[in-house]
Amino acid sequence: MKNFWKKIKKPILALAPMAGYTTSSFRQICKYHGADVVYSELASATALSFQGKRTLELLEFERSEQPFVVQLFGNDPKYFSSAAEFVSEKIRPDGIDINMGCPAKKVFSSGSGAALMNKPEVAREIIKETLRGTNLPVSIKIRAKVGKMTAYKFIKKLNDLPIAAIMVHGRSLKQGFAGEINYEQIKKVMNLVDIPVLANGGINSPEDARRMLQRTGADGIGIARGALTKPWLFSQTKEFLKTGEYQEFELEEIKKASLVHAEMAYKSMGKHGIIQMRKYLLWYFRGFENAKEIRKELVQVESMGDIKRVLKGI
Repeated sequence: MKNFWKKIKKPILALAPMAGYTTSSFRQICKYHGADVVYSELASATALSFQGKRTLELLEFERSEQPFVVQLFGNDPKYFSSAAEFVSEKIRPDGIDINMGCPAKKVFSSGSGAALMNKPEVAREIIKETLRGTNLPVSIKIRAKVGKMTAYKFIKKLNDLPIAAIMVHGRSLKQGFAGEINYEQIKKVMNLVDIPVLANGGINSPEDARRMLQRTGADGIGIARGALTKPWLFSQTKEFLKTGEYQEFELEEIKKASLVHAEMAYKSMGKHGIIQMRKYLLWYFRGFENAKEIRKELVQVESMGDIKRVLKGI
């Protein structure tokens, strides 16, 4: 088994998985700006075990995205072996991750995502079945706490399994995506295992990234929503960790970065890539003067020419 996690330089800066957002073009722009590892959107193990075409399309990637990790979710162990086998043969990513931390009501109520932390025996079987279906490194993503189950207690129950890496979101299920980070839980997981641990949650600036690394001792970080407004957060963070300073992007640089992203989206998916690009453009140009009027135009773009025309007027 080729395990890229053992070779990657630390601290690892990863683009954490986000449903609806970690598309191929977004992964590409984050890699372009310095991300070390990128994850796919959440993909249903059940759908993949039946070789679902739409789910398969979610996982297509470019070589420039590597190392690329496919993230699976589900609640029934019996589907994970065939899903992992299918992904390994048809998609050929660098790793497979299992989501055990998603707090979305729809996911949680189905017994998937963060709900698995309350069912460690089911989680164990899911990991074992995934490992049975692939020779790729298998990692997991969890939360600091779900109910009475802490990240530390959960990993202690699974620590005998050959998991390749762990990403810990530092908030509880109840907190969702807001509130204080539980640095101590991430640190306890870090001290428990001898595999890479990535700390996730609330990282919106290079200062946040450094604080997370210092307080947890983690091997790296997972950046999610912070990258939506500025994919260059990865390169800024690397610069800050190395020199203590970083360069902010001014409006013209943001416009250039968004055009690079749009070109990637168009190359990957044609006109549909431009339509998909609308939601990213809305993130890029939040908070600027006349933002409301600009966003009204950006949400209607249908071509590269449309995007260039709107940006020229900003």
